[in-house]
Amino acid sequence: MARSSSVVKASLRKQSRQLRARRSPKQFQRATTFSLPGVKGFFAAAEHPQQQENAAAPAPGYTSASDGTLAVHAGEKLRKNGMADTDSIATPIVSGTTHWFKSSDDLIAFKEGRRHSFEYGRYGNPTVSVLEEKINALERAEATLVTSSGMNAIVATLLALVPPGGHVVTTTDCYCEARAFIRERLSKMGIRSTFVDLNDIEALKAVLDQGDVTLFYTDSPTNPHLKCIDIKLVADLCHRKGTLVCIDSTLASPINQKPLTLGADIVVHSATKYIAGHHDVIAGCISGSETLIKTIRAWHQDLGGAISPDAAYMIIRGLKTMALRVETQNRTSLRMARLLENHPKIEHVYYPALKRSPWHQIAKSQMTGFGGVVSFEVASDLHGVMRFIDALEMPFIATSLGGCESLVQQPAVMSFWGKSDEEKGKNGIKDNLVRFSFGIEKFEDLRDDILQALEKI
Repeated sequence: MARSSSVVKASLRKQSRQLRARRSPKQFQRATTFSLPGVKGFFAAAEHPQQQENAAAPAPGYTSASDGTLAVHAGEKLRKNGMADTDSIATPIVSGTTHWFKSSDDLIAFKEGRRHSFEYGRYGNPTVSVLEEKINALERAEATLVTSSGMNAIVATLLALVPPGGHVVTTTDCYCEARAFIRERLSKMGIRSTFVDLNDIEALKAVLDQGDVTLFYTDSPTNPHLKCIDIKLVADLCHRKGTLVCIDSTLASPINQKPLTLGADIVVHSATKYIAGHHDVIAGCISGSETLIKTIRAWHQDLGGAISPDAAYMIIRGLKTMALRVETQNRTSLRMARLLENHPKIEHVYYPALKRSPWHQIAKSQMTGFGGVVSFEVASDLHGVMRFIDALEMPFIATSLGGCESLVQQPAVMSFWGKSDEEKGKNGIKDNLVRFSFGIEKFEDLRDDILQALEKI
């Protein structure tokens, strides 16, 4: 598990030159649409968005690419390495696990990086490569690795970047399974961990001042309370101490937030959620610099967390509508959050777009939309909230989020059933808390359904 410190230092130097673009909200919004001087220019723009901010107006023949366009065309019509030439609009599913070479010289050219090809399915696949290029473009990353699940992405990142004797700092609000892995598994590998409150910057500074933190990891926004960390501030603090920063941006999606442009070194997603968007495939992804992703990819290959080409194709198809889906979910969630915060049977609403939210200013400064998850506390007890959920006609009672269909859950029942009040309290889980992941159904239909269910309490 040893990893040379030169990898981290080199990556931090590169990040400071290329990825830590400092933007106001208006600049950040503008950076999501940039000029593409042909296919080659697409990749230059995707890897160096800060240069595009000051670029001249596009010359004739240039293409203007928003996130919606990138989701459709990146890796396919606009591609760097992915699929071999084909006249198919849809990306073919390359199901072969083994690729052959024309000669020994051809193989050597591949091994030396002079020829782009594939060797074995666990190391890479043409269909998967198209998906990685799409996410690359959306995240403004140098490289992306797609994995078999979001948890696989998290584990591969931690194992690759934190050696024995290393030190991980994370927040008490991070994904529960990642938190358990850091606390219970990494400790057995000689890796220390420190947990700080997400909003306690002074505690983070104190830990960083010890000078031995290898990696800072957290979610933003968090699940289910939608807390947001100031990514730019945290990245600045960490990089001064030589600490890498990894942000799980699953609840934002690449449409609403781009952590790499804010200074993060690595961004991970459960691609199962907004990226795939249809509740029918499990995957994860990791984006960052070529140096860091190469290090993680080596571990990923050893862990065997390859995604199948069939799953990659399904995500590619789902990804083409991500911008449309997420924009609809953003609008629905904001309207619903505003309605619920004024409803007499709702005690509290968690959604960073609301001005009452303590995370509003941070979210506003680094997000262009606030996502499709709204959490709220109903003015009732455990069983009253169960009656409310059971009275809903449209959403499914289910875990996950980010798909076309709306989902609802009561965390005290779905995730914390049988847990002690102390454990629920430590995680901010009240019996009356509801997490609602809004799909793409019509707002008025969802509104009417929620209102009639509230009347059943």
